[in-house]
Amino acid sequence: MRLQFSKWFVILGVAVLALPVAAQPAAPSIEDVVTGIKKADYEGDLPALDRLYGETEPFLAKKEIASRVRYWRGFAMWRKGINGFNDSIDAKVLERALKLAITEFEAALVEDPSFTDAKLANVSCQGYILYIHRTEMDLVKPSIPRLVQLTQECMKADPDNPRLAWIRGPQLWNTPPARGGGQDAAIALYEKGLELWRREQVHPKGPLEPTWGEPELYMSLAYSYQNRDQPDLRLAEGYAMRALKLVPYWHYLRDILLPSIRKSAGK
Repeated sequence: MRLQFSKWFVILGVAVLALPVAAQPAAPSIEDVVTGIKKADYEGDLPALDRLYGETEPFLAKKEIASRVRYWRGFAMWRKGINGFNDSIDAKVLERALKLAITEFEAALVEDPSFTDAKLANVSCQGYILYIHRTEMDLVKPSIPRLVQLTQECMKADPDNPRLAWIRGPQLWNTPPARGGGQDAAIALYEKGLELWRREQVHPKGPLEPTWGEPELYMSLAYSYQNRDQPDLRLAEGYAMRALKLVPYWHYLRDILLPSIRKSAGK
């Protein structure tokens, strides 16, 4: 009996060792994480943006891509702030996210001082914080020189960046025509941004380089034509549909902006 049991045990052990080992899921690459961040942004998924922000941390040790990793970490928090505005999240939560984004964009600029996209994203974050404190400007006045400096550097170093057009649009919208701004100037800049985006695609960039912009510019044109002093709701809906065709799961566009445009049009 002992001999038979030992023999059976050995045979069983060999059989177990021969079984195929279940493949362990591969750790996500930084490219996978960045893809997730962009998708979560469009979906308005704030918990996912928080989670994906954390998933970028292991890649910070790679010096050769550190500036881009920092950028996408900042992007996740920047878009958490923007999406939070759309869904009426508490302003203190949004400000914390935007300040964390600024920290990441500043860190990206330490790694790569010429990184225009980190500068312009920084400008946008600071603009949203200014908006949060629009009735208490003394709290944010010290940040204005940095905002102006970064804007000027972007316009000088990379004036044809289509994402710069998207960032500067709201600035022009709120600037009087006598000072070179106004609603028509903002709309013209968004339209120019689309042309710049198409031109940019002629020279493909690496997967960690920011290349977003086309859906965002269409969205901004839709919003602008809805909210200008003389609305054109037909154009507003047309631009919204173009953006939605590119990103069908865009929460803000699908669930907030487009229904608002159609309601204004009496549809």
